[in-house]
Amino acid sequence: MAITAGQSHGADEDDLIATINTTPLVDVMLVLLIIFLITIPVVTHNIAVNLPKQTSQPNQAPRETMHVSVDQEGHIYLEQTRLTVAELQQKLLEAAHKTPQPEVHVRGDKRSSYEPIGRIVLACQRAGITRVGFITEPPIHP
Repeated sequence: MAITAGQSHGADEDDLIATINTTPLVDVMLVLLIIFLITIPVVTHNIAVNLPKQTSQPNQAPRETMHVSVDQEGHIYLEQTRLTVAELQQKLLEAAHKTPQPEVHVRGDKRSSYEPIGRIVLACQRAGITRVGFITEPPIHP
């Protein structure tokens, strides 16, 4: 190995080194990581508790669901039975007095008009049905 003394060609003594030495930063981070790994199990308290064995029942009974459909001509069906709006409202009035009150799921053909669906919603409102949902299909993405 040889050491050269004197000035090197083209280099000024006033040039600054612009690099950051990250070794001390990494050392400090590793020490902190080790400290956290050692202290975390001490901080968490795991007390052995023998819990009683018991099964639980759901708080609410499953709701009955009434499926109301509207075809493309505007005919109204409850499940598989074709009904008029007055007949549907009578069925909804009977169902509204049940506990828990059933949900009404409305399935409307996309080619049908809005009028029969509006009549179904109005019949649900007049009967006192509080849970009405509309069934749709998710769009198909290519």
